[in-house]
Amino acid sequence: MNSSVSTVPITFTIYSSLGLYNFALVICIFVLYVSGVCINLFLVVVICMEPRLHRPMYVLLVNLALSGVMGSSSVCPNIIKHLIANRQETSLEGCLAQVFFTNVYGGCIFCILALMAYDRYVSICKPLLYHSIMTPAKVKLMLMGVYFVLSSSSAVQVYLTSRLRLCRHTVDKLLCDSLVIANLSCTKTTLISVYGLCCAICAIIFPCFLVILSYVHIFIVVLKTSKESQRKALQTCTPHLVTFINFSVASFFGVIYNRLSYEVPKAVNVLTCINFFVIPPLLHPIIYGIKMKEIRQSINKMMKDKITQVSFRKPHC
Repeated sequence: MNSSVSTVPITFTIYSSLGLYNFALVICIFVLYVSGVCINLFLVVVICMEPRLHRPMYVLLVNLALSGVMGSSSVCPNIIKHLIANRQETSLEGCLAQVFFTNVYGGCIFCILALMAYDRYVSICKPLLYHSIMTPAKVKLMLMGVYFVLSSSSAVQVYLTSRLRLCRHTVDKLLCDSLVIANLSCTKTTLISVYGLCCAICAIIFPCFLVILSYVHIFIVVLKTSKESQRKALQTCTPHLVTFINFSVASFFGVIYNRLSYEVPKAVNVLTCINFFVIPPLLHPIIYGIKMKEIRQSINKMMKDKITQVSFRKPHC
C-alpha cells in the first residue's frame, strides 16, 4: 500500500448534509442495532442451552444470527460515531476493514441461507437419508468452507483495492465499500471490477440459484403428498423463505443504489443502508422465533425454569 495514501483520511460528506435529522438517525440506528444484537444473541443462547435444538438446521441458524451481528456491528457503530462527531473521517485502513467485514457479511448470509435450503430439501425430499447426509461433521465442514472461501476472497479484494492510488478523498455515502474506494482512485482498473463481479456471482448468484433449485424440488415433492404433509412442509419452510426473500430484496436495492448513488436523494442513501445492515439482522431471529414451534417452546421452557428458580430463592415467612 502506498504510505502517502494510507495517511490521508477519507471524509464522508453526506453526514453534514443531513442537518436536523442527525439526532433522530442516531436514536433510530442505535435502538435498531442494539435490539438486533440482543435478540440474535438471545436466540444463540437459547439454541446452545437446549440440547434438542443441537441439530443441523439450528446450528445453521446460530451461524446466521452471528453473521447478522457481525454485519451490523461492522457498520452501525461507525455510522453513529460519524453522526455524533464534528468531523466525519476515517483512515483508509479503517475503510478497508469495513469493506472486508461487509463483504463477508453479505456472502455469509446468502451462503448460510443456501445451506439451510439444502437442509430443508434433504429433510423433505430424502427423509430416510437425512441423518446420514446432514451429519454434524458435514455441517461443520460446509460452514468452515463457507467462512474460508468468503474470508479469502474478501481479503484478496481488499488487498487489490489497497493498491490503488487515490486522487480524491471525499465520499458522499454513509460507509465504505470496494466500489466507493475504486471510484476515488486516479485510474480505473478493470481487474478489481472483474474480480468483484466474480465474487458477487460466487457469493450471491450461485447461493440464490441453489435456494431456488432446492425449493423447486421441494414443491414438486410436496405437491404429491397429503394436505397435512403439505401444511407441515409449508410451516417448516416459511421462516426460511421469508428470510431469504427479505434479504434478497434488501441486497437488490443495495446493488441498484450503488450504481445510481449520485442520482438519488440522500434519504434513499440512509434507508438503503439501514435496510441492508440493520433490518435483516433484527428481523431474522424474530421470524424464526415466531414461526418455529421448537424455538418458541424452548424459550417458554427457559422462562418457566427461570421463574421457578427465582420463586424458590425467595425467603418464606
